[in-house]
Amino acid sequence: MLESCCCSSFSALSLVTSLPCFPWAGPAALWMLAASCCDRRMCVCPGPRRIASILNRLDWFIFLNSSVWLLKLAWAIPVRSSRLPLFSDAMPAPTQLFPLIRNCEIGRIYNTVCYCHHKHLCCLSPHLAHNHLRCAPQKKLATLCPKENFNQFIHARSYVSTPQRFYLTPPQVNSILKANEYSFKVPEFDGKNVSSILGFDSNQLPANAPIEDRRSAATCLQTRGMLLGVFDGHAGCACAQAVSERLFYYIAVSLLPHETLLEIENAVESGHALLPILQWHKHPNDYFSKEASKLYFNSLRTYWQELIDLNTGETTDVKEALINAFKRLDNDISLEAQVGDPNSFLNYLVLRVAFSGATACVAHVDGVDLHIANTGDSRAMLGVQEEDGSWSAVTLSYDHNAQNESEIERVKLEHPKSEEKSVVKQDRLLGLLMPFRAFGDVKFKWSIELQKRVIESGPDQLNDNEYTKFIPPNYHTPPYLTAEPEVIHHKLRPQDKFLVLATDGLWETMHRQDVVRIVGEYLTGVHHQQPIAVGGYKVTLGQMHGLLTERRARISSAFEDQNAATHLIRHAVGNNEFGTVDHERLSKMLSLPEELARMYRDDITIIVVQFNSHIVGACQNEEF
Repeated sequence: MLESCCCSSFSALSLVTSLPCFPWAGPAALWMLAASCCDRRMCVCPGPRRIASILNRLDWFIFLNSSVWLLKLAWAIPVRSSRLPLFSDAMPAPTQLFPLIRNCEIGRIYNTVCYCHHKHLCCLSPHLAHNHLRCAPQKKLATLCPKENFNQFIHARSYVSTPQRFYLTPPQVNSILKANEYSFKVPEFDGKNVSSILGFDSNQLPANAPIEDRRSAATCLQTRGMLLGVFDGHAGCACAQAVSERLFYYIAVSLLPHETLLEIENAVESGHALLPILQWHKHPNDYFSKEASKLYFNSLRTYWQELIDLNTGETTDVKEALINAFKRLDNDISLEAQVGDPNSFLNYLVLRVAFSGATACVAHVDGVDLHIANTGDSRAMLGVQEEDGSWSAVTLSYDHNAQNESEIERVKLEHPKSEEKSVVKQDRLLGLLMPFRAFGDVKFKWSIELQKRVIESGPDQLNDNEYTKFIPPNYHTPPYLTAEPEVIHHKLRPQDKFLVLATDGLWETMHRQDVVRIVGEYLTGVHHQQPIAVGGYKVTLGQMHGLLTERRARISSAFEDQNAATHLIRHAVGNNEFGTVDHERLSKMLSLPEELARMYRDDITIIVVQFNSHIVGACQNEEF
């Protein structure tokens, strides 16, 4: 029952007619449940919300046998529907079900379900369910319910079934959306170089608890350029946290000339103060792991010592430096987990980092040279303003997953022909992992023997973890996963106005063209209005007037956001079927408890980088 979609009328009918308290469910009951409560295209939410609308019609059934119904409901409703308009269908559904319901919790759960009811013009009014009641077989119903109680229930129905809606106010919504926002304005001249970046805005909206995304931004002090990146963790946040702290140091060291590396090493040897390599631009919530700082520094020092020994005297290529930095950091994460640490806390930390995973999308901007290094399924999108003022999106990264045919081909070519059908299964690596490139995830890189040795010699917390002990199926010729990035170089032009770096939580909810248009209109203040598309729905003249009025009001209040990333998140979470921000929907999505939020969306992390078109144009003219 309800195996595929909680909002299916057929599934709901199967559930109801299977209950022992409804032996009389016949044609009238069939008619009563057959009508869809809400058009799938109009409804933004899965199971719990659809079940709420059915309960709104069937709460008189609950009155008859509430214990049986709710116990059946607790067993039958999956935590996540398999059909979500906000998510990829390939995303796995959690297997956790609602716990069994105690009698004292019936009222609370029923009120909660009714609270989740999604209000739409296409949904049936609560009063219509009263009319449906008249079509039910009254005689058989009377045998289950005393006449006087039945009459009392009929009159009390509107009071009992009215859902209680508690919406966040606009200030409360803004407080949630702006909690993690950060902005930085770059000085046009910092004493060394003229910057092609005006500044950047960043923000995060968690869905997981704790959030598994991370972000980083820093200015390179010993070389030219600026680094910005987003990191999407999975199987926990440990790997994403470590990569967000360490990767930029590896990139900066890879870009340093031989003389500077020698100066840094000599300073360490003599105990003198080190030259600062990076200037970080961090939100207060973007913390660094103090306990592991010494371990991380020692690994980084080993890396620059090797670079000193391998000095070729040639100028460092940015693309090569990015690739080397990604691969070396991933190698160090693996090595630290194998060697371990005498400190029990650090030993457990490095193992957590290695057994979890993270994707990364990093931008290096130096004058008109923009390099994007991507590992995984986060994306970089360039916003270009055309001569007519319209906006177009230029993709500067490619997803490393099953939607990328060349990536599937690459993975298959790295393994024997006998594994061709098993290496990518159900659009996942070995049938388990969605990204085909990632940091950490040593379960897809180490041999089985090495995994068992590390787990057996590790702390009890690791040895008791079923995930770490699990060996992927058809695991014959590791490694199956790499952290090597795909690097794309782009020469900035005056029409290139901004860059959007974001984790897949954004791209699962919005099309790239919509992302660029919304950011472009926000930055310029010029809104190119398109005719309102109603998607085939029957909309009255009054309803269309209401939509136009809402759009005019929204334009007048568009600048309530002082951060472009916040503005984009507002649209990603609150957009309705007409492409406009619906405060009611936004309020509901932000009101979801932690255990439900991940069913509807992923963590969202965004960095919007705004370019200085005058500087870009001047640099371009100098080259010619």
